Amino acid sequence: MTVMDVAASILSKRGPMTAMKLQKLVYYAQAWSLVWDDRPLFAEPIQAWANGPVCPALYAAHKGRFQLKAGDLNGDPTALDGQALETVDAVLDAYGDRTSQWLSDLTHMEAPWKDARQGTPEGASSNAEISHAAMAEYYGGLDASAVRLDANVDG
Repeated sequence: MTVMDVAASILSKRGPMTAMKLQKLVYYAQAWSLVWDDRPLFAEPIQAWANGPVCPALYAAHKGRFQLKAGDLNGDPTALDGQALETVDAVLDAYGDRTSQWLSDLTHMEAPWKDARQGTPEGASSNAEISHAAMAEYYGGLDASAVRLDANVDG
């Protein structure tokens, strides 16, 4: 699975959305997959940009577009296995109705983004990576039932 596959799956399930919202939903899908499934959904890195976490590979595919819809990206939503689909669905249930600004604001309050940007002035660009370890440690310490009601996880 690639970030493009995950993004295509999100767009096929939720319909058109802003590029910023898609970036945040991809980030949360990756973070919660690390916690619930003990594996990353995709290998592409996520960086701590000024407006929150961004996957540069996904950004390159949508650069210059405000809104995206299913079919806009070169990803295959059928590439996700059952476990990945379950995680994406849970993330969409928890975060999918939120606005892009709400999601961005939330990431700004959370340790993975804040720690990656340590020493970077507010609003300044940064390509600091948010590590899988930082995401797993932070989100693993949260009450997963607040995000995923059926928090029964295999493994």
